[in-house]
Amino acid sequence: MNRSLRRFALAASCMLLASHLMAEPKRPECIAPASPGGGFDLTCKLAQSALVNEKLLTKPMRVTYMPGGVGAVAYNAVVAQRPADAGTLVAWSSGSLLNLAQGKFGRFDENAVRWLAAVGTSYGAIAVKSDSPYKTLDDLVKALKKDPSSVVIGSGGTVGSQDWMQTALIAKAAGINPRDLRYVALEGGGEIATALLGGHIQVGSTDISDSMPHIQSGDMRLLAVFSEKRLEEPEMKDIPTAKEQGYDIVWPVVRGFYLGPKVSDEDYAWWKDAFDKLLASDDFAKLRDQRELFPFAMTGPELDTYVKKQVADYKVLAKEFGLIQ
Repeated sequence: MNRSLRRFALAASCMLLASHLMAEPKRPECIAPASPGGGFDLTCKLAQSALVNEKLLTKPMRVTYMPGGVGAVAYNAVVAQRPADAGTLVAWSSGSLLNLAQGKFGRFDENAVRWLAAVGTSYGAIAVKSDSPYKTLDDLVKALKKDPSSVVIGSGGTVGSQDWMQTALIAKAAGINPRDLRYVALEGGGEIATALLGGHIQVGSTDISDSMPHIQSGDMRLLAVFSEKRLEEPEMKDIPTAKEQGYDIVWPVVRGFYLGPKVSDEDYAWWKDAFDKLLASDDFAKLRDQRELFPFAMTGPELDTYVKKQVADYKVLAKEFGLIQ
């Protein structure tokens, strides 16, 4: 390579490096739209660790909490008050999309934000305390058939939420009216675990990633996980699926991030590039596995298409349960 070409290559490399450094957000933040300890918290802390470990962020990302409406408060705050804040990621899950399908986020719909990345998936699960009299899903269903109001079920959100939908699908399959079930609305997986272990509820409709720390400590059991087949991880392989117990229910819980609607294309592209690199990393895969999440990688326009399709599918499901017209 002659001297002029070397100079050109060096200049181009410097410009590329400079543009990367300029685009990095000055005060990176991840909003977990629930109380600490649940799935949104887990999602933000995964990004917090991974982006710094991979040197994609030179400054640490802070995690803040904005509970309310299982994501609705954060969604509205970002869209209405911080729409162009390029440093703010917000965690979302499949439950967020289900709520959007039912109009539970108020005047803003699925087109109101910039969907950035999906970084993993968990699966819905039905949890009880380790000393619960319910040993199988059939035990729980028998109790519900005898008297639906005799079992207090904790779920993240009210009627129509993702956690509500999981038990509603079980009830429907068993010939029980889901509206007869007795629910306590809580704010995310952390509150569900606290209420269950404190004896305030008897059953938690949650997901497996939220539950595993309590299962490993011996405080909690899972009656069923809503995966297609048994999960292969050593600590999960003994957890039965709902399908193998005669209830044909599969409920993945995808987790990821969105940005405000007025974040610039340049800043959006910086984040997308960062997550593309992250999702291809073996070190990230290890961090994801440590948090009991399974592979699900999607960014940019592909993710936007996925989200819009999921919301449309959830609208059909919501209509079947009489949740929307």
